[in-house]
Amino acid sequence: MYLADRSAPEDAKATADGSPVRGPAVASAVLALGSVSLITDVSSEMVTAVLPLYLVAGLGLSPLGFGALDGLYNGVSALVQLTGGHLADRIRNHKLIAGIGYGLSAACKPLLLIAHSLGPVALILALERTGKGLRTAPRDALISLSTPPELQGRAFGVHRAMDTTGALLGPLAAFFILSVTVDGYDAVFGVSACVAVLGVVVLMLFVPSGAEPRPGRPKAAAPPVPAPRKPPAAASPKPDAVNLRDALGLLRLPRLRALAGCAALLGLTTVSDAFLYLLLQDRTGIGERWFPLLPLGTAAVFLLLAVPAGALADRIGRRTVFLTGHALLLAGYGLLLWAPGLPALPYLVLALHGMFYAATDGVLPAAVAATVPAKLRATGIALVGTGQALSRFGCSLAFGAAWTVLGSGPALAAAAAGLCCCAAVAGFVLRPTAPDGATARAPHPRRSRGTR
Repeated sequence: MYLADRSAPEDAKATADGSPVRGPAVASAVLALGSVSLITDVSSEMVTAVLPLYLVAGLGLSPLGFGALDGLYNGVSALVQLTGGHLADRIRNHKLIAGIGYGLSAACKPLLLIAHSLGPVALILALERTGKGLRTAPRDALISLSTPPELQGRAFGVHRAMDTTGALLGPLAAFFILSVTVDGYDAVFGVSACVAVLGVVVLMLFVPSGAEPRPGRPKAAAPPVPAPRKPPAAASPKPDAVNLRDALGLLRLPRLRALAGCAALLGLTTVSDAFLYLLLQDRTGIGERWFPLLPLGTAAVFLLLAVPAGALADRIGRRTVFLTGHALLLAGYGLLLWAPGLPALPYLVLALHGMFYAATDGVLPAAVAATVPAKLRATGIALVGTGQALSRFGCSLAFGAAWTVLGSGPALAAAAAGLCCCAAVAGFVLRPTAPDGATARAPHPRRSRGTR
């Protein structure tokens, strides 16, 4: 268990009697944001777990139509993400922008109760994803700004583990509701709306609003006598507002360009979760009643491995862990293609899918955070996330079209071949290089392992 401690300064090495002091492993802000994400993910995953079946079986959507809607579901979030990140950096209030995003998503959930045709459902999902896009980069910036550089991977791992706990509970709740109610889908949407409101309340009450990096100055608990080591640091001037030119200037950082390009390239061949679960059902004949439980397999493995994967990335390099995650996803594609009759196929594919997320979902923003200045942290994370999400939007459209025209097997084979080629290119582009002088790493003795 990772505990937060606000009392000790970062640079404290020993207590008054000389005994060593152990610093906090994870900041309290990370735990508070993790709690908000946990509650929000219970709400979101309740809907996500039943949505593919609701749209395909309930509304009669074709694979091509579902691909377009799934692409829209992720593409809208991508387009808004950059706006959310830049706004948070510009007004210097990451919590406010994140709160607006959480609130918008919560407000959309009850609307699903009155939408029973494709057009209104698509509009509501687009608005809900707008909220997600607004909140993602400011939330990740708050995590990185609350954490020392050498613990970024672990902090993101802890947050993703808490987030995934919600992803684990959401499908369970949806399965239970579908089992005991008559109007199952409406009941799922109604309960999801109530849980989403609770997440917004927790954000407002418990997430600190400070958006600056953790200061190194001692807190009131230190020496009993005020020690005038240096004059009271002339009421630290407020940082300059971030403008669009500063944000675009991030593209001049070679390492950030490499991360953004590789994330987008790999996203082009990453089949969405919904399609993966539909493929599993198509290959194994899993009944509709059990379909909402498929995300549980992914979430359970992600939950178990998110923190160890983040800590491993801090230790051996984020590039290695990130690329290993995509190799595991490729192995899952291979099993779906060449071992459809394997009795353990669902368990193996879901386990590999969860490992993929554990090795990539928190590791990528941690790598980005080590590359951009603190005042542009949310913008940098949003820049990479936007490129990745837009690529996945294109992948959903292309995969849905290929499934409709060619069938699920050839479509998946093309995605697997593309992923293999893109991973090879990413491995070359992200190879270790000399530290970039323009990056915003905290001064740290010995070598820096931020973006390998």
